[in-house]
Formats: sequence, structure tokens, C-alpha cells
Amino acid sequence: MAMIQSTVLRPERIKTSSGSRFCTLVALLDARRMVLTRKEYELLSLLWQNAGEIIPREALLWRIWGYSTQIRTRTLDVHIRRLRKKLGGYSEQYIETIFGIGYRFQPYRQQRALQDFSVPAVA
Repeated sequence: MAMIQSTVLRPERIKTSSGSRFCTLVALLDARRMVLTRKEYELLSLLWQNAGEIIPREALLWRIWGYSTQIRTRTLDVHIRRLRKKLGGYSEQYIETIFGIGYRFQPYRQQRALQDFSVPAVA
């Protein structure tokens, strides 16, 4: 299960039933569960484990799918699109496209609180 709650993203797996060898791969986003496919989970986990670092497309394709650099595929783009759809409004905040290179996971950044700059009334 990958958890995204305010500032936390933590991959975990949930056993589906006692004694079962199968796990459910989910992410929590503001306490709402998102069920992920195995590849979506692996992709999100890999990006999260390397938060802040740019991961080249070739490295993602090799580590998640075992594809060499000679194979032309849109698989990665499709999976990123599906992850972004599941992340909703948080998608652009967490998954950044580095054009021509790859992708980067950006850890959650708290919005800066606006300071109260009261302007005195002009008479």
C-alpha cells in the first residue's frame, strides 16, 4: 500500500486474507483508497524511493518492465497517465515530467501560510 496523506507516501502491501499469498496494492490519498495494479504500484514505489531525483525513461522501463533501450513503447507513458488520473488534483504536485529525459517524484510540499500583512486604512 502506498500512502499519500498530506506529507507521507509509504509503500506497503496488504494481505487480502489470512494465509493468502496475494496482496492488495493500494495508495491512500487523503484517507481515500486508490487500488493500484502491480505495475502502477511498482512504478509509484520506485519514483517514491528516489524522490527528488530524475529517473530516466530507460531506467524505469528496464527496472519495472525489463525492457531494453532498443524497444520503443508507450507503456511507461500510459502507466504515468493512469497514476496521475488516480492522484487527481495532486498529480502535477507529485509526478513531474522532465521532457526528453524521464520523470521525478516530488515530495509533498506544505503550502506556505500567508502572513497577515495588514495595510492601514488611508484616511
